[in-house]
Amino acid sequence: MNLTHTAFFGDGEYTFALTDDMITELERLADLGIGAFYLRAVNMQFKLADLIEIIRLGLIGGGTKPERAAQLADTYARNTPIDDLYPLALDILDARWGGRPDTTDAAQTCDQSAALDEAAE
Repeated sequence: MNLTHTAFFGDGEYTFALTDDMITELERLADLGIGAFYLRAVNMQFKLADLIEIIRLGLIGGGTKPERAAQLADTYARNTPIDDLYPLALDILDARWGGRPDTTDAAQTCDQSAALDEAAE
């Protein structure tokens, strides 16, 4: 099982992972446990800041330096349509919540944004 998500974001392809430390920080920022936070996200009761923080912290957990992750989030997540942010944020959460089979087929991994991209091609 793979707990990471790889996707194009902003200027390139990045690996996202919500490690234990990143989940602890997400819980602190949202003042919610990860279970309540996940339910809030999948039930579309999220705050815009939730989506941006999932992406930023996912970048850090995936190996991007914190300064670069903040720069990417500021440049490519802020003032971006929520419809673009939500699938990515949910894919990052889902990768940690249930893991992903070690496969590249987006349809098999339930990768929302990649499956949409494949369908559009």
